Amino acid sequence: MRHEKATRLLDLARMLAGSAEGLTLDEMAQALGVGRRTAERMRDAVWTAFPQMEAIDDPPTKRFRIPSGLDGVFQTPTAEELAALRTAADNYKASGADARAASLYALEAKLLAALRGSARRRVAPDVEALVQAETIAIHAGPRPFEDEAVLAAIRAAIKGLQALSFRYEGGSTPGRTREVTPLGVLFGRSNYLVAMEGKGGKPRSWRLDRMSDLKVLDKPASPPEDFSLQAFADESFGIYHDEIQDVVLRIKPEGAEDALRWRFHATQQVSQEADGSVRVTFRAGGMRELAWHLFTWGDKIEIVGPKALKDKMIEELQEAGRAHGAW
Repeated sequence: MRHEKATRLLDLARMLAGSAEGLTLDEMAQALGVGRRTAERMRDAVWTAFPQMEAIDDPPTKRFRIPSGLDGVFQTPTAEELAALRTAADNYKASGADARAASLYALEAKLLAALRGSARRRVAPDVEALVQAETIAIHAGPRPFEDEAVLAAIRAAIKGLQALSFRYEGGSTPGRTREVTPLGVLFGRSNYLVAMEGKGGKPRSWRLDRMSDLKVLDKPASPPEDFSLQAFADESFGIYHDEIQDVVLRIKPEGAEDALRWRFHATQQVSQEADGSVRVTFRAGGMRELAWHLFTWGDKIEIVGPKALKDKMIEELQEAGRAHGAW
């Protein structure tokens, strides 16, 4: 127990040293999963161990941080942390995300180079043992397009709050040059830039593999203050954004165990019924992608609503049936 408490105090010290603006007591409590009084006692204990910690007025509260960082002895990564980093990099590489994989491999190299020789020799065998004992299942599916130059241009525009132009081989007018305000990137089976085109335009998605001739323009282009990339992503089951619907699904008792462990959507509400079935509700667009997914549940799932989703499921099944000579 003493070891666990010391570890949690060190975790808090790392948080305070890694935050430029500092943390409030409520943010500490939330990050550590403790009550405010416990967070206050832990802050005081860290302050005793690291007297360089400072309090910053941020009415109506205060923020706390360790401005000079921590000594390297407190920052040595564990074998489990390094193995998780390697696994994440390998996962990116296996899925075709070479640019992000390269960034994580470079980070791993920097962390190992920063370790003292004795620490590096001690941790390296454990890292290799863990990596060899854990592997990645390669799932069937498209390998997303991820060009380092494309991502670099998008990121430069986002960081500089500048407009971005590109030639787009998609949409209703293929080959047209677009000028947009970049808002973020959605990574998935295909990767998309989320951006707004023109004044008053709504956020929409642009596939990275259909973009070319990217240029960061010398024009200010700030995202709306109330825009949230996560909220935008949550409006759809997948990537496609269409009318938001109230989705209600019923998973039969024989599929209930799987359904209780499954996340259909970030905003879902799940309840188990008296007959053993599971009811899942959420609001989202993207009925086509949702229908594609629900097909994988076979006869274990029933679409209660909306009608648009039922109709889309029937339409997709009919098209598949005609393609394979079912009728």
